[in-house]
Amino acid sequence: MNKILSVFVLILAEYAGYAQSDSIGQVSAVHPNVYYDFNEQVYFLKFDTMRVYEGLIPPKYSLDQMINSVSGTHTGLFFDFKDESLNGKLIYGFIPMGDSKHPHPVYFRIPAKIMQGKVAINIAQVLKGTYDMIGWEKSGKGTMGYRVVNEDGRILYDGKVSFKGTGPFEVDVTLVEGPFINLIEPDGATISFDINIPVSSEILVDGKTFKSESEATHHEIKVSGLNADTEYNYTVKYGDITDIYYFRTAPEAGSRSAFTFAYASDSRAGNGSGERDIYGTNFYIMKKIMALATFKNIRFMQFTGDMINGYLTSRGDMELQYANWKRAIDPFARYFPVFVSMGNHEAFMRIFVNDKSRFDLDRFPYDTESAEALFASQFVNPLNGPDSEDGASYDPRPEELDFPSYKENVFYYTYDNVAVIALNSDYWYAPTTANIPITSGGMHGYIMDNQMKWLKKTIKGLEKNNNIDHIFITEHTPFFPNGGHVRDDMWYDGNNDKRPWVAGKPLKKGIIERRDELLDIIVNQSTKVVAILTGDEHNYCRTEIGPETPIYDDNWTGKRLTLKRTIYQINNGAAGAPYYAQEQTPWTSFTSSFTTQNALVFFHVNGEKIKMEVLNPDTLETVDEMDLR
Repeated sequence: MNKILSVFVLILAEYAGYAQSDSIGQVSAVHPNVYYDFNEQVYFLKFDTMRVYEGLIPPKYSLDQMINSVSGTHTGLFFDFKDESLNGKLIYGFIPMGDSKHPHPVYFRIPAKIMQGKVAINIAQVLKGTYDMIGWEKSGKGTMGYRVVNEDGRILYDGKVSFKGTGPFEVDVTLVEGPFINLIEPDGATISFDINIPVSSEILVDGKTFKSESEATHHEIKVSGLNADTEYNYTVKYGDITDIYYFRTAPEAGSRSAFTFAYASDSRAGNGSGERDIYGTNFYIMKKIMALATFKNIRFMQFTGDMINGYLTSRGDMELQYANWKRAIDPFARYFPVFVSMGNHEAFMRIFVNDKSRFDLDRFPYDTESAEALFASQFVNPLNGPDSEDGASYDPRPEELDFPSYKENVFYYTYDNVAVIALNSDYWYAPTTANIPITSGGMHGYIMDNQMKWLKKTIKGLEKNNNIDHIFITEHTPFFPNGGHVRDDMWYDGNNDKRPWVAGKPLKKGIIERRDELLDIIVNQSTKVVAILTGDEHNYCRTEIGPETPIYDDNWTGKRLTLKRTIYQINNGAAGAPYYAQEQTPWTSFTSSFTTQNALVFFHVNGEKIKMEVLNPDTLETVDEMDLR
């Protein structure tokens, strides 16, 4: 058994009749064998004879622990991470806020030792004179970047804290995440950011002031009334602190101006130590990606899943990994939007384990605790997706909430003459695929009915929209895997028996049948879809999807779909996660430019034409290029 399972507190076996005698009832109608007992503990009833209680992956750290650990002293700052087992070092240095467009910490030459979770920084004596490049001695204010490193050398958190005073010192209001440009429109955008303490805030742009609704730590402020395709400075004011950045509004719909956008996925922690694994994310490659995207003057980026390692049961642990990913992008994403959608590593779970089996489910209650709900709390995305799978033909209680929401994890957006549709192919995800017939749950790579109906309706509407020339579909899992996930994604080695189960019953359509239904919508029922942007496989390659592409193996006996035109699957799961080599598939000869090197895809849109350019963000080499249209 996997070593990590030995830490789980589990396993009470009883006969079914006795096991249910002290139960409040089922957790959800979609999971027919998961119950709460009278102590409100959750258990899974295996084979109607054995009660398996919920386990826990012990949380190592939390975001709250890292952000709210700092206090002022007479000589500087004191960090108390409230964890006596944490030993290591604190790497720290000032952030010269007005020194560059993308200010990063300039670290001091000697780190401070963390002992039993505590460490002090002597600003007054150590960071004065020659080392005071931010002028705190004169202004009485400054911002410090810090990295928490454990005794194994792993960086746990990349954070920042503002301070005031020249001795004694106090923690000041600090912009700990962001600002981020979101929901870009021709007349404005939504600007989001997080602060360490609840305060009111406002955005000043073009002589207009837009205020937050209340004192809070998280802020989303909508800016409107601006001119299209125009660059504006914007000032973020929180407490008595102001920061100035800029963004560009979107062009008017259908103006067909020339612009570039970027695509990538899979930036979870990589191998090689250091910044390649800042607790859950490949900070090094993400920073390289954002710098290259900035250099290429992109208007927006799409990032489709597996930002972090995930697969956790602690909310604070998940939030810390998300924070590290956002910290990697925020010096750049304050100038252009990054649209983010879900992958399988965004899994936030309940787990049930005994000595022979493990059963993982999307975390419930679904409206507050699911992976989808947690994801929505971390990002600002359009709210134009479907509601959920409630009301589908397989919903056991159409009048009740039984499934997670699709809000902010399935959506579409437009920019000039381009539309991007983001799907969730890891919805209601039960990671232990082999046990889905026992527990019920969603499956990796499967688009369920209500989401598919929404996709069909959305594409139909965009086909009729005269301002839209090009549609890109993006989802985490490839339709045609090529290396690393041939055993699953939308193929499962050609096994159509794989499908989600709801309330103890399998869905009617298997994975390959559902893939073909989606292809029929995307390829045959659309003239505007250019490409499918995928990830999951940690490599870059493009696959031609057209009339000549073999999309079945020799054992397929089901109905065969005939494709009427050609599009491309652009797989770019090369944003820093550990690599996957190429495997043999029926469509291998239609796959080209396969590489395990890091990659960032650029789409240069100019009216009816699109040129794709793929660069390695680490070496700046050209990986691939072609005219898509």
